[in-house]
Amino acid sequence: MSALDRKLGRDLWHLKGQALAIALVIACGVATFVMFLSTLDSLKLTREHFYQNYRFAQVFASLKRAPDSLVARLVEIPGVATVEARVVAPVTVELPGFAGPVSGLITSVPDHGESALNRLYLKSGSFVSGARGDQVLISEAFAEAHHLRAGDRLAVIVNGRRKELRIAGTAISPEFIHQLRPGGVFPDYQRFAVMWMARTPLAKAMDMGGAFNNVALRLAPGANEKDVIGRLDTALASYGGTGAYGREDQSSHRFFSEELQQLESSSVLFPVIFLGVAAFLLNVVVSRLVSTQRDQIATLKAFGYANSAIALHYLKLVLLVVALGVALGLGIGIWLTRLMGAIYMGFFRLPYIEYQLTPGVVIAAVLTSAAAGALGTLFAVLGAARLKPAEAMRPEPPALYRESLVERFGLKRLMSAPMRMIVRHLGHRPVKSLLTVIGISFAAALTMTGRFQQDTVNFMMHVHYGLTQRDDLTVTFTEPTSRRALFDLLGVRGVEYGEAFRNVPVRLRNGHYSYRTAIQGRQPQGRLMRVLDNRLQPLELPPDGLVLTDYLARILHVRPGDELTVEVLEGGRPVRRIPVVGLVKQYIGVSGYMDLAALNRLLGDGPVVSGAYLAVDRRQADAVYRKLEGMPRVAGVAVRESEIRNFRRIMQETMLFWSSVSTLFAAIIAFGVVYNSARITLTERGRELASLRVLGFTRGEISYILLGELAVLTLAAIPPGLLLGRWLCGYIAAMVQSDLYRVPLIVEPASYAFSALVVILSAAVTGLLVRRRLDRLDLIAVLKTRE
Repeated sequence: MSALDRKLGRDLWHLKGQALAIALVIACGVATFVMFLSTLDSLKLTREHFYQNYRFAQVFASLKRAPDSLVARLVEIPGVATVEARVVAPVTVELPGFAGPVSGLITSVPDHGESALNRLYLKSGSFVSGARGDQVLISEAFAEAHHLRAGDRLAVIVNGRRKELRIAGTAISPEFIHQLRPGGVFPDYQRFAVMWMARTPLAKAMDMGGAFNNVALRLAPGANEKDVIGRLDTALASYGGTGAYGREDQSSHRFFSEELQQLESSSVLFPVIFLGVAAFLLNVVVSRLVSTQRDQIATLKAFGYANSAIALHYLKLVLLVVALGVALGLGIGIWLTRLMGAIYMGFFRLPYIEYQLTPGVVIAAVLTSAAAGALGTLFAVLGAARLKPAEAMRPEPPALYRESLVERFGLKRLMSAPMRMIVRHLGHRPVKSLLTVIGISFAAALTMTGRFQQDTVNFMMHVHYGLTQRDDLTVTFTEPTSRRALFDLLGVRGVEYGEAFRNVPVRLRNGHYSYRTAIQGRQPQGRLMRVLDNRLQPLELPPDGLVLTDYLARILHVRPGDELTVEVLEGGRPVRRIPVVGLVKQYIGVSGYMDLAALNRLLGDGPVVSGAYLAVDRRQADAVYRKLEGMPRVAGVAVRESEIRNFRRIMQETMLFWSSVSTLFAAIIAFGVVYNSARITLTERGRELASLRVLGFTRGEISYILLGELAVLTLAAIPPGLLLGRWLCGYIAAMVQSDLYRVPLIVEPASYAFSALVVILSAAVTGLLVRRRLDRLDLIAVLKTRE
């Protein structure tokens, strides 16, 4: 072992506390990098294999009714490889002992054998058979939510008739990875069931003998999806087709893809922040280490060591610290990947997850960390190599002490001698003081990024369920029906108030920009469902024209006053030109809004509605649920309280999981920054503090000088740190905007206080550790001069 390597070992041992603190900061960056990228790779690989092995369709379409003979025409469409004609039935599920309505969707499967498309992954039990008209497969998530298993029985109301079914088993389909009820925001496994039934008995229950109302297609390699969709729409137009759409617009796939995009954005953002702070810390530590080892560098050069050897020596020190951080980060990252994968398997009902840590991720983590460490210490290492022996032999000239600016303002008499020492030392080393403030500011800022996500979730819930959606129940009909249906609902005992609505599936176009969504017709002066302006105040819908969510307006590149082409995807499928008359604020989903009467006039219909929002007497809620279950036109019922609980559960399992992890990592970084600053200052001022002890200062007084300086720097760093944190939160919010949900920039005062508290506690713990070292100062050793 060379002399430089032995010196390296001694330096690392001497800096063990600081090296470990920096390694932990690096580990946080590597762990987030590995967690996000490995989870992303694992989910993508799992989805790809699941889609491929279970033949997930590429084009979908719903219609009123078409004869089975039409399938032969659909197969002849250029670019179509496989056609699967199906019967799909909305149902109401009866579950004894469960309070509240449960809706569901039954999709047909072949009477014998497997489906050509959207095959089922059987989790338990056996497949259904056409010979048994009462058999049904249910989704694993619904079975787990209600503790159901093969052999159990349940009743459903399908097409207005009650039917007893026996559960044959549980399954998962690539079509329902994201198991979302129509019009829902998040999965609700207790109140929405996905089921599969043999084609013949389901067609009989739906009066669909020899007919189908849903079709799925798989395309031939190289086929033009847009062309196939256009031809399919033409073929289904006379059969009540509601508009074909590709896999990218399929609800389950779309939600899954959006979540993966958010994961991909986070995999870049957070590791960059953490590794950037680590590089900054390394630069500060190595720069100050070089300044305290000037005489050692001079001695090494005098003995003939080249500049490159000295530069390599300090670079090795940096890389060893980085290596420790990478090793810790890889271990933590793999563990977090498992936790995050389990959360996603619960949120997206995947049958399995293929965990993988690719060599590329490991190499990228190592190289990124090494590059951050090397670049962060580049100037310090080059500075060490360039020191001339004669110059390095001389100690750094002492600072020229003079009255500080604070003292010149007449405050000198109000300050004790130790306080004047603190103020003068900070004033004479402005660059080093500024670097310390910047480091602590970053720590405060990072702490805020974890807390702000909780603030955002709470605010989104307040807006969506407090200001916008204020009903107790949302009732959806099987198809648009007369407004008289609202009065039938108002006649139910326990229903206090109701408002009708209509949802119309449309494709909005502006030039080459287009978006598939729905126009929602609302009653004037509605109290249960309101739209909000940009100030989150209730907005009265104008008697004519279309109001868009602000995010949808950006997608379509339109402003109030512009006209949109509206392609209606139901009924006669008219095409209309409608002016955009306003914009509204909405954080979940995107859609258009119109006055209910204006929407019906646009479609040439009379007073037609799709459902109703109801206010219900909670004491009679169970009786209302039972009454609604027996109404043949009711396709589904959503309970507001259940939606809120489900929203909280999903947010806690996904977004708030990362919020907790990032808060913990930010606290580690805060401690690392503050601790390093204090230890470096102690190293630089050890001789000075020992001199003061010899001159009669007590341990408490020298501790006051050193820790008082740390306190001043910490308090000075908190305000800019909070401002920087707000900017970082705004950047994160901008990065996760999508058409499924938008994250507003909401930072509550408690989050500012929490961030400041974490930094102050880090400084307090650091103060205790440094005070112990001050108490053990070797006065004889530190007073030895270098001259």
